[in-house]
This record gives sequence, C-alpha cells and structure tokens, in this order.
Amino acid sequence: MEEFRKYAGEMLDFIERSPSCFHAVANVAEMLKAQGFRELKESEDWEFSRGEGLYVIRNDSSLIAFRMPTAPKNWESPQGFHIVASHSDSPSFKVKEDPEMAVEEHYLKLNTEKYGGMLLSSWMDRALSVAGRVAVRDGNDVKAMLVNLDRDLLVIPNLAIHMNREMNKGVEYNPQVDMLPLYADCSQGEKKDILRERIAQELGVLKEDILGQDLFLYVRDKGRILGENGEYVLSPRLDDLQCVFSSVKGFLEGKSSRYINVCAVFDNEEVGSGTRQGADSTFLEDTLLRVAQGLGENHGEFLRLVAGSFLISADNAHGVHPNHPEKADPTNRPYLNGGIVLKYHGSQKYTTDAMSGAKIRSLCEKAGIPCQTYANRSDVPGGSTLGNISTAHVSVESADIGLPQLAMHSAVETAGVKDTKYAVELFRAFYQQ
Repeated sequence: MEEFRKYAGEMLDFIERSPSCFHAVANVAEMLKAQGFRELKESEDWEFSRGEGLYVIRNDSSLIAFRMPTAPKNWESPQGFHIVASHSDSPSFKVKEDPEMAVEEHYLKLNTEKYGGMLLSSWMDRALSVAGRVAVRDGNDVKAMLVNLDRDLLVIPNLAIHMNREMNKGVEYNPQVDMLPLYADCSQGEKKDILRERIAQELGVLKEDILGQDLFLYVRDKGRILGENGEYVLSPRLDDLQCVFSSVKGFLEGKSSRYINVCAVFDNEEVGSGTRQGADSTFLEDTLLRVAQGLGENHGEFLRLVAGSFLISADNAHGVHPNHPEKADPTNRPYLNGGIVLKYHGSQKYTTDAMSGAKIRSLCEKAGIPCQTYANRSDVPGGSTLGNISTAHVSVESADIGLPQLAMHSAVETAGVKDTKYAVELFRAFYQQ
C-alpha cells in the first residue's frame, strides 16, 4: 500500500497547489519545465527537434504538451499522435465584477454565481478563500498575474434549523440568496473595494492598476488519506485534477519512438467546453496541425497522422455508492480501488466502442492494471465529457475512461487510494507504445 499512498500523496499535493484552473495549468507547466520541456507561443513560429518536449498554453488555463518521437528512422514520418485529454476546471463559485454587498451596515458579503453543476449544500459552513487570475496594468500593456489569497477568508453560513424546521426534508437553494459568502464586518463604517485592495497587497501592485479579474472561490479543506487501512482519499477537485496529475506524470515517464505523444489539459469542461480554450475549440486541431507542419508534412500527410492516432479522454467516473447502490447500472458497477473505468454510452456521450475499448483493455492486461466498466442506468441521463467534443474537431479513434469516485461535484470528493497509481501506469504504457 505504501507505493499507492506515495502516488496519492503526490496527487493531493498537486491539488492543494491548484486552487483554480489557472494554478493547475501553471503547476503542470512547472512539472514539464522541470523535465526540460520548452514553452512555445501560438503567436510565434515553431521550431523543434527529434525527441524534444514542448508545450503551449492558451488563456493561462489550457495547455497542450507534446514530445517528438525519438527514433531517427521515424523522424520524417511518425505513425500518428497518442493523446490523453483531461480538464483543469472544477465546479465552483465565480466572483462577479464589483462583488461587495453590504447588509444592514454590519456584514459585507461577495456577489458570486455558479460555475458548473455543483452540489450547493456541500459548500456551506466551510472555510473558503479566493484564487484565480487578475489583469494588471504594465506600462502601456496589460499582464496576467495569478493570485491565491491563501488564508481562511470566507464562509457561506447555513440557516439554523430553528429558522427552517423543514430543512432536513429537502431545500432548494437559491444561488443569489442562499449561497453568497460572508466576507467582512463593516459595522465601523463604509468600506469599499476591500477584496481588490487585499489582492493588490498580495501581488504588490496598485489597486487602481488591477483592470480585470477571473476569480473563483475554493474550499480550504486539505486533501487527506483516510479509512481503516488508508484505502481512500478525500479531497477537493478530484474531478478532474486526479486525471490531470496522472496523465501528466504518465506522459513524462513514457517515451515513444513511433508516435508523437500529446498531453492536453482543457479548461471549461464543466460549462460545456464552448470557449477558445475548451475542448470544443480549435486548440487541439491547431496544435496538431502545427506540429505536422513543423515536420514538413503537407495537409494530406497530416490527415494520415490523424488517421493513425488514438485519444484517451480522461475524466473521473461514478463509483457505486455505499448508501445508494441502486443508483448504479445493474451490471456495470465500478468500485473505488478497482482500477481504470472504461465508460460506455449508447448515445455516444462517451466515445468508447468495441475496438477502442479493446485497446484500453489490452493495455491494462499487459501492464497488470485492473479495469472496470461504467454505464449510466438506462433511466438516468448522464453528463458529457471531453471525448466526443474533441473528436468532432480531430477525427481520431477514442475511448473515455475515468477513475471511480463518490460525491462528484461536491466541494470535497472521495476516491480510492490505489487508483491514481493505476492511472499513471496506464498512461505510461499508452505513451510507451
């Protein structure tokens, strides 16, 4: 178990350092740079050499890394792309512009809105803080700066049971009324722009030089290992930073002489991916095309590379719930610590089919990794993910996988301590093919 806990501990450390999608991508970039990867800019010409590792970032919140094949005989004409895609964002509350709201000259709260489909009640009565990106004046230009107010700063207080005796019979929460976080005491007089002042102090800039913000709430709970034998992990943002960490680690450990290995981390999956940095953008297609062009391939040869490629869409899966086993499909029932979950859907919200699923199973068998299957109950609609969105832009063979977890989209989620290591081993084997 010690080796499993080691991987889980590294993953929890990565999540703790990634309170927002921007921080997650910055931390992935640091992992890549530590292994000698070089950053490219979309606005510049690209040049690279055999065996080199490179990455490109869009909007500070999405990243695509790739490593060129190592064998000289395959430099001119690789077999294709081996791609793993995950996402950097998690359900949260986004801080609105001009967010401060005074209540009866005593309380100051922040005006926020939902980002993604979240379990609202799980955010109440927890220590919260703010992290994200701000746009700061830099002479005649504007630069992006990441900020994390790394302290217990906010709370969304529940309503006492005495004031709503029906609370335990079910409550429909209104995000504009019930879910606004308490920030400060303003009983000593009017206060203005306290949050922006706090951010300016944190970054060492003038408050008036902060021209824009992309700020999110995050829970202050630290990830931890628990259970009688340390068999579970409890952490915020397991969906999908567990797959982000695992895919990047497997990518760094796996090298191929025949394929161009690609690790993609997209933003905005939780809100439909329809942004310029989401899976429903041209980011993946643009990057793969420029890689092919850098090899001297024409468009027809690029299409040949795409035809020889494979995509693993990695986004966590629902495990069988111990209190509600009836919510799972009768025959496809993944469990925590049971290994990789192959996800199937008749209406193709997941891209796995007989052939792509067989390839994942074969990889797992050869590497000694346990593999499970997931399907929704036929009377329960499921969510969508990255696979079918990405393949609408780049037509590659694809399979959807995940790691089993409980309480998906809660402020904190539960997963198995073994499954992070299983995921790293799968991705390493895939990239080494």
